[in-house]
Amino acid sequence: MDRTKRAITRRGFAAGAVFWAASAGSGQKAFAAMTPQDNTIDTHAHVFHRGLKLAPGRRYAPDYDAPLDLYLKQLDDNGMTNGVLVQPSFLGTDNSYLAESLKTAGGRLRGIAVIDAAISPEQIGVLDRASVVGIRLNLVGQPLPDLAAPEWKGLLANIKAAHWQIEIQRNAADLAVLVPKLLDHGLRIVLDHYALPDPKLGVADPAFAEILKLGASRNVWIKISAPYRNGGNGEAFAREAYPLLRNAYGLDRLLWGSDWPHTQFEASQTYAKNRHFLDELVTDPDERAKILASPKALFRF
Repeated sequence: MDRTKRAITRRGFAAGAVFWAASAGSGQKAFAAMTPQDNTIDTHAHVFHRGLKLAPGRRYAPDYDAPLDLYLKQLDDNGMTNGVLVQPSFLGTDNSYLAESLKTAGGRLRGIAVIDAAISPEQIGVLDRASVVGIRLNLVGQPLPDLAAPEWKGLLANIKAAHWQIEIQRNAADLAVLVPKLLDHGLRIVLDHYALPDPKLGVADPAFAEILKLGASRNVWIKISAPYRNGGNGEAFAREAYPLLRNAYGLDRLLWGSDWPHTQFEASQTYAKNRHFLDELVTDPDERAKILASPKALFRF
């Protein structure tokens, strides 16, 4: 990352922090009608700081801190009761800060780890007791895994035994091939960011039609999160995609995530902006409440 981009990133994140502080009052008013028993769950966020060891071969690394206390403030200011921390790809398989953050949050958060395929059942157990409920495969720019390899067969069996989920970030065309193979192992699958169809085609991408078919399995969930990761017309795409996803998956298989702190999009995104977009996307308050509450079972809250 060059100096200009670093400066933009720092300024963008700082500007977002000012916006969050200014919008706290309006956020509290907007969600004042919610009753204490309502679960409102943000299923996708990251925490990190610059003192953490970075993974070799990473695609990028932020030059700012996104600490736990600031994330918890976003939850409070935006009427969210719970959150899910996803291990950032640039931290690799060292999930220690993730586990530390989950412990500090005292049961309010759950975690999705990044692991090595050779992880032992005992190590999975340690993470499970730390409130980790699944693994993430961020396959952007990576080769697809050979699920027939012995280490992958063993891993998938251990994931199933732990009742964990597998969260995947990959383009829709590859997901349409990979996900059915994972479903054959009896696993629960979560697809990131609308399943990332070709941004030039949007809902017309033939692979997106295949993603819609996966809803019939009832073992696939999809995140209606980070529309900006679906190209320059991401919000327009999201508005077209939402009714199709709702009909194919049902409200109880749609997950909302803030994608905080919006890595590589810090200059244009804030938590409040993404939370408000959900209100615009899902205009029916009952539908919205179901989407925000339904992750409770999947993430073991």
